Amino acid sequence: MPIQVVMPQLGESVLEGTITKWLKAKGERIDEFEPLLEVNTDKVDTEIPSPASGVLLDILVGEGTTVQAGSLLGWIGEAGEPAPAGDQPQHDAKSAITPSASKASRDLGFISPVVSRIAAEHAIDLGQVTGTGQGGRITKKDVLAYLEGTASPKLPPSRAPQPPVSRAPQPSISQAPQAEPGELLPMTPVRRAIAEHMLLSKHTSPHVTTVMEADLSRVVAHREANKAAFNRDGVNLTFTAYFIAAAVAGLKAHPIVNSSWSDEGIRLHRQINIGMATSLGEEGLIVPVIKDADRLSLLGLAQGINDLAKRARAKKLQPDEVKGGTFTLTNHGISGSLFATPIINQPQCAILGVGAIQKRVVVINDAIAIRPMAYISLTFDHRILDGAIADYFLAKVVETLEKWE
Repeated sequence: MPIQVVMPQLGESVLEGTITKWLKAKGERIDEFEPLLEVNTDKVDTEIPSPASGVLLDILVGEGTTVQAGSLLGWIGEAGEPAPAGDQPQHDAKSAITPSASKASRDLGFISPVVSRIAAEHAIDLGQVTGTGQGGRITKKDVLAYLEGTASPKLPPSRAPQPPVSRAPQPSISQAPQAEPGELLPMTPVRRAIAEHMLLSKHTSPHVTTVMEADLSRVVAHREANKAAFNRDGVNLTFTAYFIAAAVAGLKAHPIVNSSWSDEGIRLHRQINIGMATSLGEEGLIVPVIKDADRLSLLGLAQGINDLAKRARAKKLQPDEVKGGTFTLTNHGISGSLFATPIINQPQCAILGVGAIQKRVVVINDAIAIRPMAYISLTFDHRILDGAIADYFLAKVVETLEKWE
C-alpha cells in the first residue's frame, strides 16, 4: 500500500516551507530515513527523510513551491505499484502525518521526525507515550522519558537498549551560487527571503538611527584577562558576548525597546531573546536567537554565541532557533566596518549595530589619550521610540561597556 510523503512541521511556530530540491527522481528507489528532499524555512535548509523504503511513485509538489505543514508531497510504494490518483486534500498542520511516522500515529496528532525515528529505532508504541507538548503533542523529551522508564537494568550489556541518538533532519550544506561576469545569478531561497524581509521592514517601520561612541578599554582588559580561562572551558570569548550583555542591560533598564508594534498597542515582551546577525558569506546572513539572554552569564552568552555561530555556518540550525527574537545585534565591525545603519529585523523595535574597534586619539579630562573606541548605532522604529528614549537606551549600553568590571 502506498505511503504518503507529507510536509512536516519543523518547529513549534514553523507552519510552512519551500521545496528547494527533490533528492530522488520519480521511479527511483530509496531507503527508509534516507534524505528524500530539501525544504527551506526561514533561511534554514533541512533535509526531509523518507518515511519508508521503496520507490518514489509520484511527486505532487514541484521545486520552488511553498506549502503548509501537512501538505501531501508525494507517494512511496513498491515498484510497479500505482500511486493514488489525484492530489489528496491538505492535512491540518496539527494532525499531519510526518515522514517516518507509523500508521498508528494517525490519531496521535503531529509526530516530529525526531520522535518518529527514535520510536522506530527502539520499537516504541507511541500510543503508550503521554504527550506533554502543546495540545498533548508527543515531544522528544516525552519519548526519551518513556524509553528511560521502560528500559530494564537487568538486561546484559549486549542486549541493553542503547542510548537513543537524535537524528533530526540535518540541514543541508549548500554552496553559494557561482556565476561569471555577465551571467544571471539565480535567486536562492535565502537571498529571496532576505530581500523580502528587508523590503518589508523598510516599508513597515519609519527608520531612525542614533550613534554614540564607546571607550572599550575595560572590556578589552577584561577579555585579555579571561580569554585563557574561557578557552580551558572550551569557549572562545568574543567581543560579541560583551555587546549582547550590554544590550541586555539596556533592555532591562528601558523595556520599551524590547517591544513590537501592533494595531492594538505596543507589545512589551517578557523574554529577552537576542538575535545575532551571522554572515553566511555570499549566501547572505541568518539571525539565530539566544533565548532568555538576560538569564545567562558572560560565559553562558559566549557558549551560546559560539554554538549558534558555528552551527549557522555549517547549516545545522533548526528552524525554531531563528525564531522568537525580541531584539537584534549586528556586529558589522567584524568585517572592518566602522559605521552602519542596519535595517530593523521585523517585527522588533530596534537593532543595535557595533562597528570595528580601533585605537583612536581621544580627550579625557583635558588630556590626550589613545583608547580602543567603537561606534555603536541604534536603528529604531520611530512609531515606538522617540529620539530621547532611544538615546537613553544607547547611553545605558555605552555605560555598561565603559564601566565593565
